Amino acid sequence: MASVVAQPHFACGLRTGVRNNLCFFDEQTVVFPSGNSCVCYDTAQRSQRFIPASQDSLRMRALAISANRRYLAVSEERGQRATITVFDLQHEQGRKRKVLTAGDVHAQQFPCMAFSPDSKYLIGQTGGPDGTLIFWLWEKQKVLATARTGTANAYVTQVSFSPHNNTQICVSGGGVLKLLRYSDGTLKQSAAPKVESVNFLCHAWVTEERVIAGTDGGRLLVFESGNLRREIHVAPQGQCDGQVEMKKIGDIKGGEGPRITAILSHSRGFACSLGPGTVCLFERNKEDGYRRSREIRIPADPRCNEQSPAPRQVVHTMCMSPAEQTLAVSTDRGQLYSFSLSPADINREEHFEFLSQSFHSKSITGVSVCIRKPLVATSSLDHSVRIWNYETKLLELYKEFQEEAHSVALHPTGLFILVGFSDKLRLMNLLIDDIRAIKEFSVRGCRECAFSHGGHLFAAVNGNVIHIYSVTSFENVLSLKGHNGKVRAVEWSRDDSRLVSCGMDGGVYEWNTQTGKRESESVLKSCSYTDVAFSSDCKSILAVGSDRTLKEIQDCQVLREVPADEVAHTAVTVSHSGRVVFTGTSSGTIRAMVMTSDDQFLLSVSEDGCLLMWKLIDKEGRGLKSHRQIIHTEEILVTKSDLEEKAQNMLELKMRLEELQMENEYQLRLKDMNYNEKMKELSETFTQQIESLETMQQATKAEMEKHAREHQESSSEAAVKHAEELKDLGFSCSQKLIVEHERYQDLQREHRRMQEDYEERLRAAEESTSRSLEELTQLSEAKLQEKTQLLLQRQEESQQQARKFKEFLRQVEEDEARRSHDAQINFEKKLHGEKETNTNLRRETDLVTQKFHSLQRQMDDRSSDVNKLKQERQKLLGLIRSLECDIEDLKRQISGHEQTSNDKDQTIFSLKQKNQELEKFNFVLDSQLSELKEQTEPQQDDINEKKEHIHRLEVELVSIGKTNAQLRLSVSDLGLKLKTRDKEVHEGRLKAKDLETHLQRLRSELQSCVGFLQEPSRLKESVLAIHARYVAPGDGGMKSSVDEDVQKTLRLQREYQEKAVNKLKSKLARSSEEHEKAYEKITKEKGTLIAEINELRKELCAARAQVKEHAARLAALKRSRRAAP
Repeated sequence: MASVVAQPHFACGLRTGVRNNLCFFDEQTVVFPSGNSCVCYDTAQRSQRFIPASQDSLRMRALAISANRRYLAVSEERGQRATITVFDLQHEQGRKRKVLTAGDVHAQQFPCMAFSPDSKYLIGQTGGPDGTLIFWLWEKQKVLATARTGTANAYVTQVSFSPHNNTQICVSGGGVLKLLRYSDGTLKQSAAPKVESVNFLCHAWVTEERVIAGTDGGRLLVFESGNLRREIHVAPQGQCDGQVEMKKIGDIKGGEGPRITAILSHSRGFACSLGPGTVCLFERNKEDGYRRSREIRIPADPRCNEQSPAPRQVVHTMCMSPAEQTLAVSTDRGQLYSFSLSPADINREEHFEFLSQSFHSKSITGVSVCIRKPLVATSSLDHSVRIWNYETKLLELYKEFQEEAHSVALHPTGLFILVGFSDKLRLMNLLIDDIRAIKEFSVRGCRECAFSHGGHLFAAVNGNVIHIYSVTSFENVLSLKGHNGKVRAVEWSRDDSRLVSCGMDGGVYEWNTQTGKRESESVLKSCSYTDVAFSSDCKSILAVGSDRTLKEIQDCQVLREVPADEVAHTAVTVSHSGRVVFTGTSSGTIRAMVMTSDDQFLLSVSEDGCLLMWKLIDKEGRGLKSHRQIIHTEEILVTKSDLEEKAQNMLELKMRLEELQMENEYQLRLKDMNYNEKMKELSETFTQQIESLETMQQATKAEMEKHAREHQESSSEAAVKHAEELKDLGFSCSQKLIVEHERYQDLQREHRRMQEDYEERLRAAEESTSRSLEELTQLSEAKLQEKTQLLLQRQEESQQQARKFKEFLRQVEEDEARRSHDAQINFEKKLHGEKETNTNLRRETDLVTQKFHSLQRQMDDRSSDVNKLKQERQKLLGLIRSLECDIEDLKRQISGHEQTSNDKDQTIFSLKQKNQELEKFNFVLDSQLSELKEQTEPQQDDINEKKEHIHRLEVELVSIGKTNAQLRLSVSDLGLKLKTRDKEVHEGRLKAKDLETHLQRLRSELQSCVGFLQEPSRLKESVLAIHARYVAPGDGGMKSSVDEDVQKTLRLQREYQEKAVNKLKSKLARSSEEHEKAYEKITKEKGTLIAEINELRKELCAARAQVKEHAARLAALKRSRRAAP
């Protein structure tokens, strides 16, 4: 039978008491703690994945997400020590990366922590008055620095990094706000204002040097470089903008307003929680201050009978999506809300909405499922009863009451619900949008209740008495008395003929529901039972209690006990197929567990207000097969008054819709008429403008043709000059190439000479190693021959000679093993050195590529400068055209006023002179523009040549990379060959061990033969038996041949390894020389390129200065002409 696994499927609830318990992973996914796990909830797909905490974790204290939103840090308490676990969120199961501890610092908890902006560092604050700030390089689990931040009168509640600096840290709390800086392996305090009397609840960095902090007195204080500079006064709701005033440090003690519990900075300003249920958005203005732009509130709950507590919730955590489109908050009542900040939703109401759905805010006291619908009901101490759908994972219905709900039971049909309150037990209908009571029973403080499987009866617990009521007549059918203590759990059998109960008095009783008599009992006074259940066949009873065991009871006897792992069981449930039993423990604070009727889901509730749905699967990941075919119904209850009210509402809405349609049609007609009139007016104006533009276009065409002729003439002259300059440059470049070729030949000769020297050294080293190897082999062979002769001679000697031979043989084997191990170590060292050289070569190639990219950027800058020059030239052409237009206007004025007085003649003469000067200046400007164009064209050719040269360098880099790849492949092949050789050596050692065991057996049998020295016949028989057992025919020279084979294999291995090492050495030497040549070549070319680029930049600067001077002259002439009468 395949084993069953309960896999977390969906969690409904938020774990409060965790710092920063809500954060965005991406635009649609949020992360929050629920139960003993962190949940990644996709708001679009409505799916969850779980990141479980450590097995020995007692409590979560804080969360922190990195700036790149890849890593999640979780602070956990583990008994006497605290840890921080970093998870990788991009991994599907949230792979655990590192576990950080406080090192030498004693830490029982980390109440707050934060990642650095580049996600490399992590800071954490330990709890208590003597709190210490710890600075980790978390990927290496290394503590870089520590600093004591807390005192007896001051404690830290929040830590954070500056978003622009990895070394700047801010800590705040009760009576403390400090700025720390990490340098030279220590955390040094850079600023600490005197704020001993202020309780800071939160803070946030808004710029590189500015921190905004919120106090419990409702004040927003602005600190710059650690000093108090301003206070943001929050205006009342009637005023829109916040006012910023300068405040002295002495004025910091005042303030009586709503507590500011959370601050969040964003690109446009910051957001803060201003009192219960309210979040205000502040935007930065031009005066480097802030104005209040929006106010978002948590709306009242319409399903509450009295004043809703929702608007009075305190916002604990705020977070914003990466694109700053969504604001999400968590509250002290365990609720999650969101608000859209997109421009498309700017006109809607300023109210939060549930991020997923409403959760329980206090401990869940009961849970129940029905048969005919996929519903589960929960009751809680937050005065609410909620109906969930475990298939759609939605909250179907909920209602809040005036009293606390202590127990709940769903009718099998899913149409009725039984809820136990402190004063009464109520039977209620589940309507389409409400839960309404139909009958109240005088059962006070009912902690347990349950419907029968048929739905015709229900059991309710009142202290130590169990009452059984009829659902149809509402009469008390039976009262089961027998428990001496409070009854903790009841359960019906499948056929509803029996009822089992357990209590704090240690009694487990089985009752007959027809007669009200006890059929069996099991009493253990030392145990206080918490839950009880029937087995799948209802023949035995399973019970759990304070004695930390799971008991199976049958016929008033305990058949067997299953102990727990040092924790007490609190709940038990059995699958309907009987394949699996689940128990809840006190370490998880599980209050109750139930299993769905089709054995597909397990539902558990806990004291932290979380409902967790578990999917039951086998080892292959498939769901469990149920033998029961269950068809879910979709019927719901609706009262007649509700139907009539909805019908009336629909009629009213239809009439209202018709009226709105009529109004809209009338408004549309009016708008059409207005738009038609406007279109006529616009068409007339546009036709007039088109005619004027056509006339202007003809004039501009004539001017363009004139300028084109002038431009062709100037371009022909520039082409001639450019050809001459190209010839000069070609001659100079050919001379440079000849010089560089001669240098290259000299370097090639030096390279050959160095290679010959290196080969001679390698030959000498090979000869010396071969000689030493031959000498060693001869010595080892001589020793082996001597040892074999001694072994043959001393086989018939006594036990003492055998021991001496064994010791001597072991020494020889140890020497040989030591030599082979030394050789292997030397080879590994050489391999390590080669790997280091390879890494150095890779770094050099990276540097070359970086330099290449920098050169390319410089080329791009040059091209952008050229484009700017072209734009400036176009501007000058525009100025010239405007000047020509002015000249034409002056000519018209002169021709119209020729018959005026002599004074005007003189002014006309002066204007003509100025016109001539302008024409001269225009001609000068044209010549200068042509010269500039001639200068830029050869520079562009130089740029193209540099690009081609850079392309060649890239090709050389690619070839170098290919050689490196070939070297890596050869190294990997050698590693594989080494592994095969190691396997062969291992097999030889195993053979030697087998021979040793045979020798030990032979010695033991020879010792047994010593006892038959006085009996020759038995001695002969035993010797013959030993001979037949250990000596095969033709096996005389086996041992010597084996030893020779071992020596041959060792010799071959040494030769092969030495050859491989020599080959690698030669390849590395060649590759290093090639890399050095390429690097020298690239550095030289880089220097020449930089020098040429600097010269070109200087020429461009000079050209720009000339253009500016000409523009200034033109502007002065234009002003003087306008000033003239």
